[in-house]
Amino acid sequence: MDMISIGKFIAQLRKEKRLTQEKLGEKLGVSGKTISRWETGTYMPPADALMAMSGLFSVSVNEILSGKRLAPEEYRNAAEENIVSALKRSGFSLKEKLAFYKKKWLKEHIALMAVMGVIAAAALVAGAVLGNGVIVCAAVLLSAVFYCYINNTMMSYAEKHTYDGSGGDSS
Repeated sequence: MDMISIGKFIAQLRKEKRLTQEKLGEKLGVSGKTISRWETGTYMPPADALMAMSGLFSVSVNEILSGKRLAPEEYRNAAEENIVSALKRSGFSLKEKLAFYKKKWLKEHIALMAVMGVIAAAALVAGAVLGNGVIVCAAVLLSAVFYCYINNTMMSYAEKHTYDGSGGDSS
């Protein structure tokens, strides 16, 4: 993606609609200065602004990202190039995304982990106080089961949100 050509195309589309940078900014919820930065290629508009401009200017997001109106035969190749370019420009690596979703899951499930820890510790203490090796072994086994459950559900959540890109809050 060439940010300069994208910016020039946004400026062209804005002028075709007879909008000032300030008026376009009002429609998109940003300042005229932000529009200027997009049009000069200093910054790339965020996805929500690209979608809003697509509707406002009656062009596809793919055309905006290509910096020109596309003929039907150009559309597919441009879409592929734009997707690859956007993926390369992504601000976070896969490893960083995975770490983020792991931390998010852990924060959301801290109470569950605390309850599981208390149950396992109580069983261990009860077995030690009663001098019952079977209860102690069961408590250790229970701790291992709790750990596996927590790790597997956390990894499932993190991988789902990292790889499908949903970013949703459902687990």
